[in-house]
Amino acid sequence: MTVHLSHPDGLLQQKDYAPVAMTTGSRLLLLAGQLAVTPLGETTATDLAAQVHDALRNVATAVRGAGGDVTDIARLTFYVAGWTTDMADELWEGTSRAQESDGFSAPLPPVTVIGVQTLWRPDLLVEIEATAVLD
Repeated sequence: MTVHLSHPDGLLQQKDYAPVAMTTGSRLLLLAGQLAVTPLGETTATDLAAQVHDALRNVATAVRGAGGDVTDIARLTFYVAGWTTDMADELWEGTSRAQESDGFSAPLPPVTVIGVQTLWRPDLLVEIEATAVLD
């Protein structure tokens, strides 16, 4: 594994994601934002939890396609359309599904959630960028 997650003393202690990721690999993978869409661009779901899960599945597909694995992901950035704090439970439900079905770590690597007004289509609720470090 090229990514080592930690919770240093003095930082917020929570269970959903690790605030620090230290890497040891030699290749940096910068992944464009992934959406809950099929290869033909069709939206896969209408609710946030399902879109988060499906977008993370596309992140996993991309990382594996580049020769890595989801355990190589060092950082995730979520862009959520119309974000309000009451959407957090759905967002974490979607990540939990991805942890169960696609092998994402628990806790996740460092995560940033950014609220945006809209994404490139009104039916899309979340876009997820990833940074991974590969051997």
